[in-house]
Amino acid sequence: MIRQSLTKLFQSVTVELNGTRTLRTSAPIYRDVVDRREMLRSVPATDEGTAGEKTSSVDSVLQQKLQLFPTASTPDTLFYGIPFKEIPIIDIRVSHNNTILGLTDAKGTPKLIRSCGMEGFKNTRKGTNIAAQATAITMGTKTLEKGVKTVRVRVRGLGPGRMSAIKGLQMAGLNIVSITDNTRVSWTPPRPRKERKL
Repeated sequence: MIRQSLTKLFQSVTVELNGTRTLRTSAPIYRDVVDRREMLRSVPATDEGTAGEKTSSVDSVLQQKLQLFPTASTPDTLFYGIPFKEIPIIDIRVSHNNTILGLTDAKGTPKLIRSCGMEGFKNTRKGTNIAAQATAITMGTKTLEKGVKTVRVRVRGLGPGRMSAIKGLQMAGLNIVSITDNTRVSWTPPRPRKERKL
């Protein structure tokens, strides 16, 4: 069978050029693919520089980017059937030593509060991202028990638990509509320490 396919593959072809000379070549006239491996070997390799390229409209990409930022109509926009201005807020206060999460309604009335210390983490473990994530998961489940599924998130402060707390809220099953960084910036920072002399 292999011999037959090879003879079909390389048959002698005689071509006459202007009736004077003959050119004898062995060119593939008929190609019989025997098995899948041989077929895959015969397929040319894809050029990695162009693989996966596609065209897209620049205007549509810019329009999608503009929808990320709030506009004048954002407070009245519906998210999961609730206007944005009426969605409850989860405040995440992060420091190097602790992470505190608080649930408030849209007007700012506190409803629920959890911290890494309340979760059972002590001393330096309170400031870790694992403690923040565990606290956020507990906060998310207690928020769902109160009947709140869609929330806005406000993060304040710098520390290891910033992203972990948001991830924990998502893992608990909450729908996060917006994330706002509310970190306070001092425009008149304290004077730096004097340089150490060696």
